[in-house]
Amino acid sequence: MNDLTPEEKTITILKDQGVDLVATLPCDRMKKLLPLIDNEFNTLKLTREENGIGICTGYYLGNKRPVMVIQSTGLGNMLNALLSLNVTYQVPLPIIASWRGVYNEKIPAQFPLGRALPDILKASGIDYTVIRSSAEIGLLADVIRDAFTNNRPHVALVLPSVWENSKCAPPPEPKEAVSRTCSLELTTKTQPPTISRYQAIESLVPVLDDEIVVSNIGIPSKELYHAGDRPLNFYMLGSMGLASAIGLGLAMAQHRHVVVIDGDGSLLMNPNVLTQIAAQQPSNLTVVAVNNGAYGSTGNQETLACECIDLELMARGHGLQYTAKAHTGEELVAAYNGCKGETGPGLIDMVVRPVNEPVGEIPLSPVEIKERFMGAVQSPFVTG
Repeated sequence: MNDLTPEEKTITILKDQGVDLVATLPCDRMKKLLPLIDNEFNTLKLTREENGIGICTGYYLGNKRPVMVIQSTGLGNMLNALLSLNVTYQVPLPIIASWRGVYNEKIPAQFPLGRALPDILKASGIDYTVIRSSAEIGLLADVIRDAFTNNRPHVALVLPSVWENSKCAPPPEPKEAVSRTCSLELTTKTQPPTISRYQAIESLVPVLDDEIVVSNIGIPSKELYHAGDRPLNFYMLGSMGLASAIGLGLAMAQHRHVVVIDGDGSLLMNPNVLTQIAAQQPSNLTVVAVNNGAYGSTGNQETLACECIDLELMARGHGLQYTAKAHTGEELVAAYNGCKGETGPGLIDMVVRPVNEPVGEIPLSPVEIKERFMGAVQSPFVTG
């Protein structure tokens, strides 16, 4: 590897470590590396780093090996998700971060987080390795191995000095926008809700066969557990806004149909996950947006979907071609069966009453949820 550029060495290491997916957001200091990644790997161009945590988690749960390549500023956006999802469930994720703010930095906004990052990661209990020169690029293999061996996130903080004087070819000229026409015509009508979220989930459970299900955090996961527990259910306990991102990662990694029981509050917290879904166009993904117009797990405070935001219209605006609205269990099942027959992902706006079923806790630890789920995903015979 002595004759290779640092960018080429990085590509070789990623291949040797069996990486299946590289999720990226750019940094000027790594601009020669990113085109090589695009050419050599299944690449996911992220719109926000925190989304990458959810997608990579789903991809790993689907028995694959993802890596994130980002600028270090994104670690600030990702911290809660890394702790409440990766650390809590013991989900591995190697992160190659271009470390800004500490070496020949000219942008003042990079200084505060960049200089504090080692202490922030240390205080959070997240392992990190500093890579200072191209001679230390081999440490990336140790970072990736450690993450997957010990089921934890591990960050490689790569200083810009690593890429200095590289003879790697410069990136290609950016593509120009092409001429295209977009049109959207949709009239939606929301009726007053007649059933609760629990009743909607009860209606969906009997039609599930070998589908993978990801349920939103808090009470929705508890309600799903009590309405129809099955090993192919992944119950979220934290990381609000990432249910559909996890579902997208699973749909990308698996052939089974993936159902996400999401919520209006969660989708409004992270609407750009719909952009990622539309860009990937997985035909095996259905998002059931259980819309009670409220943050159900925190006391039923109103969300913007209560009066002024239409989730079906929002999904269409982000590029999803199949959407539907449902108000009864029968309408939900019909819309779900219709979505499964489509060639792309779909979203069902399931309008429900803002009430919570008084169900108990899920009697499984986060790691038990993960391990049971991954065992079921890897088995071709589990149907419920």
